[in-house]
Amino acid sequence: MFELMDEWGPEKVVTVNHQRSGMQGVLVIDNTSRGPGKGGTRMRADLTVAEVASLARVMTWKWAAVDLYQGGAKAGIRFDPTSPRKEEALRAFARMLRNEVPSEYVFGLDMGLNEADAAILCDELGDRGAATGTPAALGGVAYDALGITGHGVAEAVDASVAHCGIDDDRVVVQGFGAVGHATVRRLSELGYRIVAVSTAVGAVHDPDGLDVTELLLLREAHGDALVDHASGQRLAAGRELTLDAGILVPAAQQGVLDATNAGDVRARLVVEGANLPTDAAAQELLAARGVTLVPDFIANAGGIIAAAFGMRDRYSPFGVATDQIVPTVTERMRANTLTVLEAATTTDTTPHAAAGQLARDRVRQAMELRGQVPPTRQEIR
Repeated sequence: MFELMDEWGPEKVVTVNHQRSGMQGVLVIDNTSRGPGKGGTRMRADLTVAEVASLARVMTWKWAAVDLYQGGAKAGIRFDPTSPRKEEALRAFARMLRNEVPSEYVFGLDMGLNEADAAILCDELGDRGAATGTPAALGGVAYDALGITGHGVAEAVDASVAHCGIDDDRVVVQGFGAVGHATVRRLSELGYRIVAVSTAVGAVHDPDGLDVTELLLLREAHGDALVDHASGQRLAAGRELTLDAGILVPAAQQGVLDATNAGDVRARLVVEGANLPTDAAAQELLAARGVTLVPDFIANAGGIIAAAFGMRDRYSPFGVATDQIVPTVTERMRANTLTVLEAATTTDTTPHAAAGQLARDRVRQAMELRGQVPPTRQEIR
């Protein structure tokens, strides 16, 4: 586990093992120089500690990049989210982290968890503020209904298109879950043509544009199998990534673009809706070909802006002020995207490098102000 540590963190790694349910879990608190640890809680059967640590680091940069005062953290539960014993696993996980939650970390929603699960986590600890993303009926933010992360991704796309002068309105969205479907919905409202979407089952493509209203209705009726019922050409999952389109939004799992397929991407703009959808090799290939790549911790930060409202108001008797969320997300997402793209142009570097430097500078300044940076030899003398 020591190999996960560097000058930025993590500050604390807590692993838990619940023998009765078979639940194994981990909490990684990466860097809290700018505020207490906050990041989503995910559940999947093959989760790893390294995966959660990597995502916790992303949260450190993401909070800093959007200039909100929270620290980077992430929690993960190694358990099948479709299991009938899911609630037992959730309650065990919450109990075993009661020393850290909510004083050092607050649960949130990520892969495998929903608003009802957030309510269970709060109930187990007897603390309304133990999680964000609880149902609106409990004073929380209805993230799924608002589609706030996807809304932010779409705003990042639109701001990038204007900045880069891209005159191609065709968009491919890889993934049609909570983030992907909301991205498609907002992009359609902004006048873009959605030419392909995909799910875990496969992809569907129409070069003239898919019927977004139909897709959204089919998602409600069939889930991932919507691609088997939608109008358009059925494709194998992964084929959509290299279709002819101006814009590509990978909005599902991490690592979908790498050295094996990034060279075949035909889009001029790639906006990372998912966490870590490209690896370093893919980023290098895309940059060499002149493809603009907007990094995940900028493009999908709409969710954490909403989470900041949830953190602020989670103990309020009035609930979360949801009427402020969408306008704030729209404003901040567009401004942050432009800041990063302009910085990349000014410094003649990639948006990934520019965004990373901006975030690191802010975190480094906070660490220095709090006396967390090791003194130099001269200072020791």
